[in-house]
Amino acid sequence: MGRLTDNDKQLGPIVYGKVYWDALQFVWSSGGDEWEDTQECRNDVTIYCKGYVCRFYLPQILKPIVVDKGTYKIKVARKYGFSLSEGFFKLFLGASYHDSDIDKSWACFLPWTEWEMVRHSLYDKQCNLFFQWLKSKQSKRFYSMWEHKKDCSAVVFEFDDFDGKRINATTRIEERQWERGVGYFKWLRWFYKSKIVRSLDIEFSEEVGPEKGSYKGGTVGHSIDMLPNETHTSAFKRYCQQEHRSKYKPYHIQYVGRVETL
Repeated sequence: MGRLTDNDKQLGPIVYGKVYWDALQFVWSSGGDEWEDTQECRNDVTIYCKGYVCRFYLPQILKPIVVDKGTYKIKVARKYGFSLSEGFFKLFLGASYHDSDIDKSWACFLPWTEWEMVRHSLYDKQCNLFFQWLKSKQSKRFYSMWEHKKDCSAVVFEFDDFDGKRINATTRIEERQWERGVGYFKWLRWFYKSKIVRSLDIEFSEEVGPEKGSYKGGTVGHSIDMLPNETHTSAFKRYCQQEHRSKYKPYHIQYVGRVETL
């Protein structure tokens, strides 16, 4: 059985730790998995609640499913219980093959917990509205935004990567709005405040970070959430001052300056 967290602790038969996954879960498993053809299985109960997880072991009351593959046999875990995370609810009802087509489980998004995007706005280099997608009037948000983004003016900055290489970053401001509840639960929008996030979209002129040039590849762009009243410049400066992480280690970049607008 694998580790639960990066810093597991043990109290008698109970293993526990703190996690970043905010979920409510109770699952009883027989143990056994596709890669455990000879290993002895143990029953366990795993519980997630309020940022913590614990697991304790039970006698082998529940037995795994043994599948005969001819030249070898595999043990498939039976799981019973439930999981709820960010509005996604799942019931575990038996065999767990790691294949959604044949797993004995049932899942759905709870419509009263979902947030639906209703607006996606794009702003030019002077922070004026350039294009706006509205769910009530348009479709194919991705293609609409991508086509208009090519024509929207942007601000370009120079910065020095962790190795001193000078690179350009092209930035545009976007804003998204979500409303609570979907389907028959759209009436909840009368009681929940809209969720609005303004972000700075950043595109690099070449790969950035310690993994650039390798088969893993460096970062070529992403976005950051903006603070109230931030401009292109203040948001990008703040981004440069943060510690950045590649897969294996942290690194820093150095802000140079604003060089041009497109």
